[in-house]
Amino acid sequence: MDKQKSVECWDRFEVELDGPDNGNPFIDIKLRATFSIGNRAVTADGFYDGNGKYKIRFMPDTEGEWTFTTYSNNSSLNGITGSFTSTTPGENNHGPVQVSDQTHFQYADGTPFYPFGTTAYVWNHQGEELENQTLESLKNAPFNKIRMCVFPKHYDYNLHEPVEFAFAGSKEEGFDYTLFNLSFFHKLEKQIDDLCNMGIETDLIIFHPYDRWGFSDMGKEADDRYLTYLVARLASFRNIWWSFANEFDLMKSKKMDDWDRFFKLVQEKDPAQHLRSIHNWHHPTIHYRNNNHWYDHNKPWVTHASIQHPDMFFIKEWRETFRKPIINDECRYEGDINHGWGNITGEKMVELFWDGVCSGGYVTHGETYMHPEGIIWWSHGGELHGESPERIAFLRNIVEEGPAKRLTPIDFSWDVSAGIVDDEYILAYFGQSRPSFKRLPLPKGNQYKVELIDTWEMSITPLEGLYTDESRINLPGKPYMALRITKVLS
Repeated sequence: MDKQKSVECWDRFEVELDGPDNGNPFIDIKLRATFSIGNRAVTADGFYDGNGKYKIRFMPDTEGEWTFTTYSNNSSLNGITGSFTSTTPGENNHGPVQVSDQTHFQYADGTPFYPFGTTAYVWNHQGEELENQTLESLKNAPFNKIRMCVFPKHYDYNLHEPVEFAFAGSKEEGFDYTLFNLSFFHKLEKQIDDLCNMGIETDLIIFHPYDRWGFSDMGKEADDRYLTYLVARLASFRNIWWSFANEFDLMKSKKMDDWDRFFKLVQEKDPAQHLRSIHNWHHPTIHYRNNNHWYDHNKPWVTHASIQHPDMFFIKEWRETFRKPIINDECRYEGDINHGWGNITGEKMVELFWDGVCSGGYVTHGETYMHPEGIIWWSHGGELHGESPERIAFLRNIVEEGPAKRLTPIDFSWDVSAGIVDDEYILAYFGQSRPSFKRLPLPKGNQYKVELIDTWEMSITPLEGLYTDESRINLPGKPYMALRITKVLS
């Protein structure tokens, strides 16, 4: 047994054991361990990692002395005991992200987390040079969450073969869903760790419909085996989020019962209880509650709503309906490709972020500019070319400088997106409207200082004087203005 004596709280403890390598260890050998501290016990599944090596990984969430015992249907792997110490987490280790205050997020240590995400679906399938370029781009970008797939993607601008697959085999010869490709998973794990070291959460998309290899329709047994293996390998990575599908309602081979089963399986198997979501394709004009394209986010195993919709207007209603955090993970993309969802302006992308945040939700960025070599950020990563990222960074700074308690949407008027923290702090955004002045219904009995924010020019200008609910606030009559309104303590 490979012995590890200590690990930071919320870091990865790993037990490596020698065992049989004959037959098919992926399906023949069952392995798990129970990890205990005080009167508490947590179980984690083990997995086969090739060359007769078996691993069990665990992310301790409590400092102190942990013990473990293994259980297996193979005698050489059964009844092994050991211990390790979980130490104080380092400066940049805040633990996994979890739900906070019903509709927001925080790290496990209580530090607020504000998701400012991006999408690069299959950046991890592009080969070393482009993958390294993507990581370099992310170092200088404002994004702290990335949506990415396990499986490769077949769609417009995505027609080449990936470097590796999750299973042994090939498109021509077929894939063996009982044999996992360990080289692929070792690389995926390094990529997730690289993201973690940059403070980026990995919103990992488990299934999707854009497929020519057969992974979207492997059958129930293979699906469940894949999910179980994925959780055993990755649940100890603190920056993992489970996204069960991108555009699940396009996957005709799977029914609602299948998605329920997947959620419950991962909920049962994941010792860390990472965040769990699922993502729609159809965004109905009819009320979404009566449309079967939407998964029921009220189900208890769903931690937050991951939504595709071009309009932030409904965020307040979604918050009230689902009573969970709302992330509009796909609201169109800044770019110039032929598809309508992928050719909005940078101004519109920034507007969507401000509307979403001021409405009490969160928004994910995407970019789809044509490229002479077909390298488009939304799918392949590479370099960012758009105008929105630096302005999203500006918004992120404003949000993170604000109160730790998060925004709740309020009704100022139909043409204003606004969120409030108690009666002490308000962000109000006017979008494409360009009023020359406003009288806003500020909470009565208080006085406020007001700062004018030009969200495109990225400037903040204090306005003279103090303001009440009776006050006229003069504005420059140009679009993309916002106000930061702060209560003056008496």
